[in-house]
Amino acid sequence: MAVEAASGQTVPSLSHYGGPGYIEMPSGFSLPDGTLAFTANTTADGESRFAATFQFSDRLQGTFRYSYLQDYFTFPNGNHNSLYDRSFDVRYRILDEDLEGWVPAVSVGLQDFGGTGVFASEYIAASKHIGSSVTSTLGIGWGRYGTHNGFENPLAIFSDRFKNRAPLQGIQNTGRVAYDRLFHGDAALFFATDWQPTPNWRLTFEYSSDSMDPEVEQMGYEYKTPFNLGARYQFDNGASLGASFMNGSTLAVSASFMLNPKDPPAPSGREPGPPAISRGSDESLALWTPRPDPQRYERLQAALNDQGITLEGFELQGNVATVSITNERWPASAQAYGRAAAVLSAQLPADVSAFRIRGHIQGMAITEVTLRRSDLEQTEYAFDGAWQSYARAGVADAALTAGPPEAWDPSYSTWLGLYATPFLFDPDNPVRADLGLELGGSFSPWQGTYLSGALRHKIVGNLDEADRPSDSTLPHVRSDAWLYAKDASEVTVPYLTIGQYERLGQDLYGQAQAGILEPMFGGVFGEMLWAPPGQRLALGGNLAYARQRDFDGGFGFQDYDVVTGFLSGFYDFGGGYYGQVDVGRYLAKDWGSTLTVSRRFGNGFELAAFATLTDVSFDEFGEGSFDKGFAFSVPLSWMTGKPSLNQFGMVIRPILRDGGAQLWVPNRLYAMTRPGRQEELGSRWERFWR
Repeated sequence: MAVEAASGQTVPSLSHYGGPGYIEMPSGFSLPDGTLAFTANTTADGESRFAATFQFSDRLQGTFRYSYLQDYFTFPNGNHNSLYDRSFDVRYRILDEDLEGWVPAVSVGLQDFGGTGVFASEYIAASKHIGSSVTSTLGIGWGRYGTHNGFENPLAIFSDRFKNRAPLQGIQNTGRVAYDRLFHGDAALFFATDWQPTPNWRLTFEYSSDSMDPEVEQMGYEYKTPFNLGARYQFDNGASLGASFMNGSTLAVSASFMLNPKDPPAPSGREPGPPAISRGSDESLALWTPRPDPQRYERLQAALNDQGITLEGFELQGNVATVSITNERWPASAQAYGRAAAVLSAQLPADVSAFRIRGHIQGMAITEVTLRRSDLEQTEYAFDGAWQSYARAGVADAALTAGPPEAWDPSYSTWLGLYATPFLFDPDNPVRADLGLELGGSFSPWQGTYLSGALRHKIVGNLDEADRPSDSTLPHVRSDAWLYAKDASEVTVPYLTIGQYERLGQDLYGQAQAGILEPMFGGVFGEMLWAPPGQRLALGGNLAYARQRDFDGGFGFQDYDVVTGFLSGFYDFGGGYYGQVDVGRYLAKDWGSTLTVSRRFGNGFELAAFATLTDVSFDEFGEGSFDKGFAFSVPLSWMTGKPSLNQFGMVIRPILRDGGAQLWVPNRLYAMTRPGRQEELGSRWERFWR
């Protein structure tokens, strides 16, 4: 699963800050599009950094970093406190390298632009390959990158305000963008080069423009020289290990790992092949019209079940068979339609000339695909069979067409597995988590109605050791999250709801849920979605009455309640990029909006970044200034190569506060219905014959 660069180039190495670079200095290169990189490094002087970097597009890249600086704060009584620092970077490549000529790759970057500012820097870096084994970078930096042999800011020719840089922000201002610091103050030049004597070894020399002032002043760091030397070994699987000698005084070790969501560790195909398209049985149509006898129906039902598909209804009118199905196994809905068509071609009489297959999600009819038997026979083994089958298929919103009488027998499912609840970035212990057993189940007595719930029992963990009372002046809707672990009963109920899901009309979806909605709140929740097939824009709205639960995780409630709700806009930019804007009232009764930008890969792997601004001031919000973070969702099939609808994911916030908090309600309509709607069905139709 090694990450590969474009032809003729090497994959850039990663600096100690997590982005493409050398040791401490950045480069102008970018990672291959879509790459997700993780780095960890530590010095002998007590500074450690951990970073995650995502190449969001070919040119745009973001980094989240968590750093530990030992004994950074010194108090009058001689005691010391360490600094746990969270910071964000962004960089954009403004110029592409010409491998055949002299034009370098040039990037502009902002480092630690919304954190405490301890590592705050801005830079412009130009990088060039010299032959096949050497790269070199020349750059100019500001902030920390402008502290060694600094000179007057060249941007001062545009305005004198660029000459001076505002002082560092205090902890209370963490999270705000200090515009009066960006590209302000003295600037300095830096240089770096590396050489690959073999495909796996990389040797680095660096002239750093960072004089390490915070470490010198706060930690007693010994700074002797701006020169850094390093060596790195790159494994074939995308991992690397490195060591460096920095500033003539200290040693550092580092490790990194890169992966690309486009290239799963276990490629798909670890499933039995689909049934072949058949010319059908010799049975008379009369034996199937309009509905077969129980024996034939059960035979068809069993054949579809073998393919991970539930038969919900069947009707034969003339020589056209209409079936309602629910996909229980295939991450790409197109694959479920393809397998259903193969089963129908074998089970139904040869005189049946067309199949109308209606796909459902949570009991809602989403998309209907009409396939002619003759087209299936002609395209099954064609070189471009997937494209031809889609071009000949009739794809429509299932709300516009009549479905068959649907049996929709009562159904249930249960599971027993492990759960994990991480709680990150507590200054007393940056990594806290509980691990335990979860027993869950879902029962559907009739179409669209689901009773779902779970029980949890902790096995091991340290969440209950957290002991930092909230200083929030807002209602404590999230900042007391640690109390739900500290005061939890031996068995807790994370959720227990009854929900109804409905197609409300053309392009319209709706749902309502009631009960224990999430670990901290219960109540009632309703949502509607307008999502026309094949359109980029979708609109939605939700409204909820929520009441805060008792800390023991049982069925009791506290006095705090709130009416919360949002109007939402969703936009598909194409190429797997999505945007979402939510405007409304949050759990702490603040009003504002949330912007979410995400990238979804064809295999279902998704990463997102979000930020929320409300009428709560930065000071009132507290540390972090406003709610923001990252989220990821990974399909189990991406990890194993075996078909599954299960996913695991996580939301990473630098700090969990009360402002900008929304309910954590599962099965939101836009994300839940997206795999079955026409736009994504078509984009993954290449799997129709798989």
